[in-house]
Amino acid sequence: MSKTIAVIEDEPFIIEALQFLLEREGFVVMTHSDGAGAVEFIKSVNPDMVILDNMLPTISGMQILETVRASNTIATLPILMLTAKGQKKDRSAAEQAGASLFMTKPFANADLVANVRRMVGL
Repeated sequence: MSKTIAVIEDEPFIIEALQFLLEREGFVVMTHSDGAGAVEFIKSVNPDMVILDNMLPTISGMQILETVRASNTIATLPILMLTAKGQKKDRSAAEQAGASLFMTKPFANADLVANVRRMVGL
């Protein structure tokens, strides 16, 4: 059975790259491109993990992460924060909010795939 990855990202080129990389590895990829409705999207998709951008329209990735971690149903879901904001304070804030892993853009394709495989238990 394929693992499902929810990608919440607003940049079309990043969405396309992530979808290509992960589908090539056999993952099912579901995407959402706005902070609004992201938590509901995650709940409806019921993914094995989430790749979450920090800078999203409407609601930030950090707010989404905090909402997920406070939820009764999806609080333990592995979440990879993927962001262009890679300063130490950004990493620290994401870790404190409950990110399972933090990666910066641009990212190495092999590193991203390896991290996703590890996070879903493959």
